[in-house]
Amino acid sequence: MGVVAVFLEVVTVLSLMLTVSLSVVVGPDRLRAAATDLPDRVRMAVKPIGFLVAVLVINSLVRNVGVDVSWIIGTNITRFIYSLEGTAVATIQSLAPGWLTLYFGYVYVYGYAFLLVFPLLAAMLAAERRHLRHTAFAYAINYTVGMCCYLLFIAYGPRNYMPALVEPLLFDTLPRFQLLTSEVNANTNVFPSLHTSLSVTVALLAIRDHAIFPKWTPVAIVLAVSIVLSTMVLGIHWATDVVAGAVLAACSVWLVSSDRVASLVGRCRSLYGRWR
Repeated sequence: MGVVAVFLEVVTVLSLMLTVSLSVVVGPDRLRAAATDLPDRVRMAVKPIGFLVAVLVINSLVRNVGVDVSWIIGTNITRFIYSLEGTAVATIQSLAPGWLTLYFGYVYVYGYAFLLVFPLLAAMLAAERRHLRHTAFAYAINYTVGMCCYLLFIAYGPRNYMPALVEPLLFDTLPRFQLLTSEVNANTNVFPSLHTSLSVTVALLAIRDHAIFPKWTPVAIVLAVSIVLSTMVLGIHWATDVVAGAVLAACSVWLVSSDRVASLVGRCRSLYGRWR
């Protein structure tokens, strides 16, 4: 199975999950109401989604040269992380039964993609514009900080640093996903865990905005916790990466909730206007 086939598989499963979730979480009445002013909602989404896409494009370009650059300017912190937690990940992995490992493998790929995409679609259907703006900005903060950390810190995951103790369970259990993850990941980019930071970000935003989509909150929390655990059970991230990711998530949600990011963007626009 080639990478295109795996990608199409993920897109198909994701589309099914989104369709079911939108009908259950958002509800048919709100979907019908949103359909009546869809052009306005699309126009509303252009700026925040465009900003997020720009960050993702820059992130992708940097990632292509990032590994080489990080070996020039970065610091290898793998041994330091190991000195902090030792074989904790190996212990966590040894406690997970086979059926749970399979669940974590699917949730690491399917669940993660769904957890990131659904809030953007749901936010477009919310009455207030701030929900979409906050979600897009929070994602952008995570990716930007993560990109900077990957340049400054070289860190191999536990499955690479101690292969005798930690198995690459994702690839052993679901080998076809290696084709996909190898396209977007490097072995030295594990600190912080973006799977953790983005998942926790979604969960925190869901808790904050529980009144908007109450059915979404428990789903977001369960998926976020599952994804955080999966990063360690599958041997991909250290517990230190997970803690750093959770801190990054909390900071990103605090920043967007206080509208400090929007204020900063406004100031940058003002300065740019004066410079011109």
